[in-house]
Amino acid sequence: MEWLKKLEDSIVGLDTAPLIYFIEEHPKYLTVLDAFFLTVKEGKISVVTSSLTLTEVLVHPLRKENWGLVSEYKSILLSANGLETIPINNEIAELAAGLRAKY
Repeated sequence: MEWLKKLEDSIVGLDTAPLIYFIEEHPKYLTVLDAFFLTVKEGKISVVTSSLTLTEVLVHPLRKENWGLVSEYKSILLSANGLETIPINNEIAELAAGLRAKY
């Protein structure tokens, strides 16, 4: 996939939705996300997200008491190779608000 080649050797910010679609194998997006996360696993792309992503992805599985899914999300976000989860602080929160307002 050409778009993946363009992302090689870069750092990509990961939002919550693509991670949910990947883990829960959403049929519309799975082919694209499988390719993306394989490229990350191969070390060709680095991914960053925030601890807010952990908050967002855990709500539904915690509500459903789906401990396996809770564990899977935590494993990916806290220890997957090629993915860094950055804690949120006030400075990051303000920068994020500015980006969200602008885009």
